[in-house]
Amino acid sequence: MHSPSYLQPYLQAVQRHGAGFKSLLWASPGSQAARFDALVACCRFHGRVVVDAGCGRADFLDYLLASHVTPAQYIGIEAVEAFAEAARQKRHPCARILHGDFVRRRHLLDQGADVIVFCGSLNTLAPAEFYATLAAAGALAPGQLAFNFLCSHHLAAARHLTWHRIEDVVRFVTPLSRHIIVNSRYLDGDCTICLTR
Repeated sequence: MHSPSYLQPYLQAVQRHGAGFKSLLWASPGSQAARFDALVACCRFHGRVVVDAGCGRADFLDYLLASHVTPAQYIGIEAVEAFAEAARQKRHPCARILHGDFVRRRHLLDQGADVIVFCGSLNTLAPAEFYATLAAAGALAPGQLAFNFLCSHHLAAARHLTWHRIEDVVRFVTPLSRHIIVNSRYLDGDCTICLTR
């Protein structure tokens, strides 16, 4: 089956560079860490079942454990097999890594999680896919849903990236939650939202 357009940038990067950091398409380790910081500041992960949708190499789990935040279980979902295998090779005792595309197969998000998180994994989705994925995750997350997205052209200069106005995203997710935290102060052009059901 032909790979969808939102996966093509990652697959092409893996062909060129293998499953290393460069193929995750982060601007730098610093920008990745800034997003991780923003997620941890607004959401509770310790002792909880966490689904990391689009987990890449499970770098977020590495970050959590290095910060002495230990999930009860970490379930990573990754559509790019090379990344999924790199995540499995880390052999974290609390981790289970699933190979699959959560955009086309949204039932993969249904893992009984306390928290569903998207970190960078929404940035290549067209608006219809972006909002449909958030709606599906919002319906499945009994505790918290946390995600970041590009909110201006400042960080979305590459052709494969999309950005969304913060006001539009907040308007869409407001019916999904009783409490919303919005943080766009950590990186110019990026925003993290955490919903508590």
